[in-house]
Amino acid sequence: MIRGVNYASAGAGIIFSSGSELGQHISLTQQIQQVTDTFQHFILTMGEDAAASLITDSLFYISIGSNDYIHYYLRNVSNVQSLYLPWSFNRFLATSLKQEIEHLYYSNVRKMVVMGLAPLGCAPYYLWQYRSRDGECVESINSMIMEFNYIMRFMVEELLAELPDLRIIFCDAYEGSMDIIENYERYGFRFTAEACCGLGSYKGWIMCIVPEMACSNASNHIWWDQFHPTDAVNAILADNVWSGLHTNMCFPMNLQDMVAPKPRIISSQM
Repeated sequence: MIRGVNYASAGAGIIFSSGSELGQHISLTQQIQQVTDTFQHFILTMGEDAAASLITDSLFYISIGSNDYIHYYLRNVSNVQSLYLPWSFNRFLATSLKQEIEHLYYSNVRKMVVMGLAPLGCAPYYLWQYRSRDGECVESINSMIMEFNYIMRFMVEELLAELPDLRIIFCDAYEGSMDIIENYERYGFRFTAEACCGLGSYKGWIMCIVPEMACSNASNHIWWDQFHPTDAVNAILADNVWSGLHTNMCFPMNLQDMVAPKPRIISSQM
C-alpha cells in the first residue's frame, strides 16, 4: 500500500445516496474513513513518525462530484430540485468536499489535486435526453457545472489561506474538455457528440453493455459512452494537469510545479 491506494467506487458521489440506484457503492465520506483506516495501519506497521512522513510526502488525487448531478440532482431524487436551487446545491457540494479535505489535512496530508467537473451538458446521454440539434451541448447543465467549478476554485483559495503548509491545486476539467471539443480536429478527433459505445441518438440512450456495441476506433471519439470520455481525452487532460501542455487548466499552478522540490535558500551575513 505504500506505493499507492485507489479508494474510488463506481457510482459514488459526495452525497451518500448519490448513485444508490446502481447498487452498493462507497461514498466520499466512507472513502475518507478508509483513508483514515489505512493511516492507522501504517502507524501500526512502521511507527508514528515514519507513517506521518509517508502521508505528508504522498500526493492525494480527488475527482468526484459528477454522480451527484447525474444520479441525484438532475434525476430530482427525493424532489431535491424543490429544496435546492442549482447555486445552493453547488455550494452544499463544495462545502461538503471542503470539510473532507480539511479532515485529510488534519491527518497530515499536505499535497492534493482537486479535479473540477467536465461539461456534462455535452455528454451523449443529455444530448439524447434533451433532443439536441447538431450535437449542441445542454447549456442549463453546463452552467451548473461551471458554477460548481467556480465555487471549488474559490474554496481552494480559502484552503490555501487557512491551512499552513498545504499544497493544493484545482484543475478545471470543464475548461480543458471544452478546449478539446471546440478544437477537436487539432487533437485528432472526428466525433465530438456521438459516443463510441451505446445505442440510440448520439449513442446516449442505452449504455455500453457488451464489447460488440463499441465502435472500431475509440481514439477518434471524445466520448466513450453516455457519460465518460475516451482514454484519448483523458490522456490530454492528464498532460494538462501535469504541465499545462495543451491548455492551462490548473490553479494556482500545475502538478509538475506543485511537486517540484522547493529551492534551498542559503543566506550569509557579512
